[in-house]
Amino acid sequence: MGQLWLDGVLGENSTVAIVDDGLDFKSHDLMDNYFKEGSWDFNDPGPDPLPRLSDDRHGTRCAGEVAAVRNDVCGLGVAWKSKVAGIRILSKSISDADEAVALNYAMDKNQIYSCSWGPPDDGVAMDAPGILIKKAIQTGVQRGRDGKGSIFVFASGNGAANGDNCNFDGYTNSIYSITVGAIDRAGGHPYYSEECSANLVVTYSSGAGTDAIHTTDVGVNNCYTMHGGTSAAAPLAAGIFALVISVRPDLTWRDMQYLCIEAAVPVNENDPDWEKTVIGKKFNHKYGYGKIDAVKLVDAARSWKLVKPQAWFHSPILHVDHEIPNGNQGLSSSIEITKEQLENANIERLEHVTITIDLAHGRRGDLDVDLISPRGIKSKIAVQRPKDQSSSGYKEWTFMSVKHWGEDGIGKWTIIIKDTVHPDNKGTLNWWRVNMWGEAMDAAKQKLHPLPGDEHDENDPSKAVHSTSTVGAITTSVVAPTKTTAPGNPSNHPDRPVNSKIGAPSVEPSPTTAKTSMSSTTSTASSTSGAADTTSTATSTAEPERAGFIPSFLPTFGVSAATQAWIYGALGFILVFAAALGGFLFWQRKKRQANKGAMDDYEFARLAGEGEEDEAAEGLTSGRRGRRQRGRDLYDAFGESEDEDLGNGRAFADDDAENHHVIGDDSEEEDSGESYEDVPSVRPAAGRSEMRLL
Repeated sequence: MGQLWLDGVLGENSTVAIVDDGLDFKSHDLMDNYFKEGSWDFNDPGPDPLPRLSDDRHGTRCAGEVAAVRNDVCGLGVAWKSKVAGIRILSKSISDADEAVALNYAMDKNQIYSCSWGPPDDGVAMDAPGILIKKAIQTGVQRGRDGKGSIFVFASGNGAANGDNCNFDGYTNSIYSITVGAIDRAGGHPYYSEECSANLVVTYSSGAGTDAIHTTDVGVNNCYTMHGGTSAAAPLAAGIFALVISVRPDLTWRDMQYLCIEAAVPVNENDPDWEKTVIGKKFNHKYGYGKIDAVKLVDAARSWKLVKPQAWFHSPILHVDHEIPNGNQGLSSSIEITKEQLENANIERLEHVTITIDLAHGRRGDLDVDLISPRGIKSKIAVQRPKDQSSSGYKEWTFMSVKHWGEDGIGKWTIIIKDTVHPDNKGTLNWWRVNMWGEAMDAAKQKLHPLPGDEHDENDPSKAVHSTSTVGAITTSVVAPTKTTAPGNPSNHPDRPVNSKIGAPSVEPSPTTAKTSMSSTTSTASSTSGAADTTSTATSTAEPERAGFIPSFLPTFGVSAATQAWIYGALGFILVFAAALGGFLFWQRKKRQANKGAMDDYEFARLAGEGEEDEAAEGLTSGRRGRRQRGRDLYDAFGESEDEDLGNGRAFADDDAENHHVIGDDSEEEDSGESYEDVPSVRPAAGRSEMRLL
C-alpha cells in the first residue's frame, strides 16, 4: 500500500458504503471522510446510522479499515481519502423490501457496497435472498454508477469449522458479488474461512493466536485490535477497489472482476487444490484466484480495456429422475452445449457458470457435487456438510463457479453427484440445467438481462424450456471424497453477522435521499412503495425464513436481539414462577382455613355431648381429645406460618418487582474483537439483522 500512497493513489473521488450495524461518524478516524448523502439507518429510520446497541461495533470497525483518516488515533484506512457511507440494517429484523432499498441506496453516489454478513455460517443453513433483494442487486449492477454498475463485495463466510461452504449462501454465490475469503499473515488458510467455487479472491485477516486487524472502534478516539474473520477481509478488498475506482472511474462491475483475476497472486501453492484453468490462471476453492495485490491491481486497471456487455445462455431443463447411488458409484448426467447455441446467445467467452439442481434426499449434507467442463476443468460446486441433516434436498438451488472463466463453453457439461455416507439415506436427482454468463460477441446487439420475476426471465426455472423426454443418467465409478467431521469453532471464533428478516417493511428512507431505478415491481425509495411490496417478500430459500419473534412494541433496552430474548425469557420465567407460587400459597391458605373451621365444629360438638350417658361420654371425650389436639396443632401451625407466609409473599413481590427492572447487557466486543461480525465476531442472532457478519 505504501507505494500506491506515495504515488498519490489515496482513494479520492470514490465512495464505499458499509452495509452493516451502523457507523460512528463522530469518531475522529471517520468524521472527515463520512459521506452523509449515501447514509441511512433502516433499523431506526433516519439519516444518521449511528450505532445504538451495545454490540453495534462491527460496521464502524469495517469502515475504519477502508477510510480511517491520517491522524494519531488508530491508523490509516486502505483508501484514506475516500468517502465512507453507513447503511444500518443489521441491528434489528428487516424486511426484504427494506433490504432491497438498502442495497440500492444512493446507488448513483455510492460506488462500492461492502457487506460482511449473510445467512448463518452453521453448516446447516441453505439460504438465498428473496426476489426483491435479487432484483435490487441486479438493478444495482445494471443501473448503479450511471450504468457502470454497483460493486458488491461479500465476505465468504466464517463457517469452515462447521463444515460450511459458501456455495450454500445465495449472496456469496451470486454472479453479481465479488466474494472475498481470508488468509492469515503467512498466506495460509484460516480455520474459519469458507471455501467454494464462487470464491474470487482472498485478502488478509485474523489468523492463529493474536493475529488480527487493528482498526477504528465506536467512540471518539477508540481503537480495536482484534478485528478479524472474513468480515475484516471484505472491507480491505472494498478499500482496494476504491483505490482502483479513483484511478479508473469508468470501470464496470464486470471489469473489476476481470481485474481481480488478472492481478491475483496465488498463495500457499503447495495446497493440492490448485489447478491451472484454461486462461492459464490457477484456481483454488479456498483462495479463489489468489490474494489481491493492490499495486498490481491498480497498475492493471490503468491500461485495462473495458469489456463488452454481458451475454447469457440458459439451457433447457434436463429431467433425469434417477436414484442417486450410495458408495463409490456416483450419478453422472451431461448436457451438450453447441457452438450454434452460444452464437445465437451472442456469447464470445465465459465468465460465470451457474448450475441449478433439483433433487430429493434424506440427508442432503451427505452429498458432493462436481461440475466438469468440456475442457476437463472440475468445480466442486457442493461438498459434504456433516452438520446438515436436512431432508429437504436441493430445491431448485443454484450453485456458481468462477473457475471456468475464459472457456468457450462448447461441448459436454457434466455433473457427478456422490453419496458416500449413510446408505439408508436415499435420494433422487429430479432435474438440472446449466446457465452461462459471459462477454458478448456483438456489443450492439446485446440487451440487459431481464430482472428476476420478469415474464422474459429465462433464468427462472418456472419460465424455462423443459426437455421433451426424461434423459437417462448413468452411474460411474468415482473416487470417494475424504470423509470429514466438522471440527467446531474455538471459543474465540469470529462470527459473521446475520441478516434476520421480518415479513413487512419498516419506514422507508426519505424519497429525496434514496434514489433507485428499480422497476415498478420492485420496492423503491418512495414513501408509498414499502406497503405495496409487502406481499412480495417471500424468499427463494431452501429453508424456512428465519424471523425475529420479539414484538416490535417491546423495548429493546439498548442491547442486541439475543440479549433481548434472554431478558424477556427470564422475565417470563419469573412471572410464571410468581403465578405458580402465588397459587400455591393461596391453596395453602384455603386449606388451613378449612382445618380451622373443622376445629370450631369440634368445639360445638363437645358441648352438645355433655348430657349423654357416662360410658358414651367417656368414649366420646376420649376420641374428641385426640381430635381437639390435632385441631390445635393444625391451628397453631397455621397461625405460626401465617406471618411467615405473608413475609415470604412480600419478599417475593419485592423480588419480582426488582426483576422487572433488570436490564441485561450482552456486548460482543470482546468476542469479536464480530457474529456474521467477521472478526469473525459475533454473528447476530435471529432478532438481529444478521446478515451474517463475517
